[in-house]
Amino acid sequence: MFKQQQLQDFLDRLASRASTPGGGSAAAVMGAMGAALVSMVANLTVGKKNYEVVQTEMKDLLEKSETLRAELTDMIQADVDVFDKVMAAYGMAKDTDEEKTVRSQVIQAALKEATDVPLACAKLCADVIQTCRPMAEKGNNNVISDVGVAVLAAHAALRSAALNVYINIGGIKDKEFVNDRRQKLETILAETGNVTEEVYELVKAKL
Repeated sequence: MFKQQQLQDFLDRLASRASTPGGGSAAAVMGAMGAALVSMVANLTVGKKNYEVVQTEMKDLLEKSETLRAELTDMIQADVDVFDKVMAAYGMAKDTDEEKTVRSQVIQAALKEATDVPLACAKLCADVIQTCRPMAEKGNNNVISDVGVAVLAAHAALRSAALNVYINIGGIKDKEFVNDRRQKLETILAETGNVTEEVYELVKAKL
């Protein structure tokens, strides 16, 4: 499992000629780092003097960010697994018409799965971004810059995951599926369109 590797080992593998892990896994890592930073700020706000009024909200945000971190960490392996399925499908025999038909069906199914994984990652990253706003507004000012790093990491992860959705739907023949997933992705992107910059500016104003 990639999530159990040492950081240096993961980065070495990422930089190698191996096709996995790739950009999808990297997006999940970035999103998980964003969630982890939200958790850090929450942990450094809970129990601190002058932040008594936001204790309940901080605890709720911490619970949410930790859930997101766990889910995004699992996405690292999920992206590898689904990419391997796609490559295995493309490697199937295609000598006869029957083999070509079966191969095409398996490829299409694998591409659909390879679309849904980064789409799910994108949604999780958007959720991380949304947790950053209240954290920037009410979190411990001594570590408020970390909220800015969190939102930027999550935003980079979101847009990176989006690219993986777009590249996979390009090879899918089921137009209804393509249109549905593209609409879902663009809704996610639209909902977070201005949030990252707003959080960044809010953080910067507090420095």
